[in-house]
Amino acid sequence: MTDTQPRARPPRQEQEPASEEVTEVAPGVLRMQLPIWMPGLGHVNMYGLADERGIAVVDPGLPGPQSWKALKQRLKTAGYRVKDVHTVVVTHSHSEGEARRVEMEAAAYAQSVDIPPDELPTIDEPDVVRDDTDETESTSSPWGAKTPWGTTNQGPPLKRRLMIKALRVLFTPPEPTDRVHHGERVRLGGREWFVVHTPGHTVDHVCLWDPEVGTLLTGDHVLPSITPHVSGVRKADSLKSYLATLDLVARLQGVQVGLPAHGHPFSDVAGRVEAIKEHHAERMELLRRAGLALGPATVVALSHEVFPKRHWGTMAESETFAHLEHLAHEGEAERWEEKGMLVYRMAPVAGVA
Repeated sequence: MTDTQPRARPPRQEQEPASEEVTEVAPGVLRMQLPIWMPGLGHVNMYGLADERGIAVVDPGLPGPQSWKALKQRLKTAGYRVKDVHTVVVTHSHSEGEARRVEMEAAAYAQSVDIPPDELPTIDEPDVVRDDTDETESTSSPWGAKTPWGTTNQGPPLKRRLMIKALRVLFTPPEPTDRVHHGERVRLGGREWFVVHTPGHTVDHVCLWDPEVGTLLTGDHVLPSITPHVSGVRKADSLKSYLATLDLVARLQGVQVGLPAHGHPFSDVAGRVEAIKEHHAERMELLRRAGLALGPATVVALSHEVFPKRHWGTMAESETFAHLEHLAHEGEAERWEEKGMLVYRMAPVAGVA
């Protein structure tokens, strides 16, 4: 390879394949990696918290024979069996909710964090961040349904869609027996954790914070080297919710280690939050420039300006839509509908003709 040839970027840590190793990553917290079949990811971290009753697990992966086999093997390595698991905690869902209902819920959440930066909520103010998680689902549109910006959600390739449908028959997701709420205390691993509701990646996302030893289970809210996906929803500013709750977790006192759903444990949660916020600021600036250059444009057209071709599709459009809606809510863009498609036009920069 010459210096003029492009160099292949090494895989991000979230893309590393699942290791069979079981490690204690915080006092009383075991990390067990499971394989995952979602694009762009190599593993999911299942965390185990042991107590006198057995073990509680957090985020035990996606359904499938490979994941189930790995889960049993990891538990065995840690000295447990499946029947020793007394509690399963899920930080967020990726189910296909009814788009219209989810949009209304997301709008309420966005409004709930519409507060000045100096009045951001703390864990002692559960009334500031809405905790109506009883009715929440993910913000995705079902395959074949119309997206909020006017296209049709094609979903993954046919082979993967068929596999997912088959897995739904073999592995029926259980109904939650208890839904937790922002500020609520839950006892796991012999000590208390606080629930921190963090809508953005999904409407129902929560983190778990243990102030006693400074451990924060971040789920997909804060990842160590990739930026979590934020889906847009119509008539709501999901990106604003995400940015506000990023600040919320960054303000938690005494956090020593962040334990993500993918990737390795990391120490500087507040620093990683700032890096993610900078990414979104850069993305919005890129969108502003693209929008000013193109003039009125659809979400699809604008997504092609800010994402490389290999990433074009519903996911890129969804994140572009989230940023465009944020700009529209901030008065930096206007939108209207033409032939069933949303069209955006950037507001001119003050002082520039």
